[in-house]
Amino acid sequence: MSTPAGTHGDHVPDPPSIGELLSAVGEDLSLLMQQELALAKAEAKQTATRASKGAAMLTGAALAGFFVTLFLSIALWWALGNAIGRGWSALVVAVIWAVIAAVLAVTGRGALRTATGLPRTTETVKDIPDALTPHPQERS
Repeated sequence: MSTPAGTHGDHVPDPPSIGELLSAVGEDLSLLMQQELALAKAEAKQTATRASKGAAMLTGAALAGFFVTLFLSIALWWALGNAIGRGWSALVVAVIWAVIAAVLAVTGRGALRTATGLPRTTETVKDIPDALTPHPQERS
């Protein structure tokens, strides 16, 4: 008995069942989620490393800025001391810093009052339990 051209007697496999297809989709989805999680971890680690280096540099800059401010204050105290005496010049420099501190405190407090947090995220997170709860279908 001859076989049709091109088949060479090969058996054509049966198409996969729905269960096999769903199993394959589940495995692929699981693999995809694992890969995405691994990518997110790698990116987060890289970002955290860069952020920590940046934070360390900013901390160093803040410390250097503090010393600049300190020595400029001492220079102002000394310069004013030649004109009005060391005690009075120290008081003048202290008052200047008190005014700067008060302005920064009032400005910072106002900025904190306008901070609203995460209003959109809060609203969407509240909807998650409802989305996960199965709802019985209404019957006519």
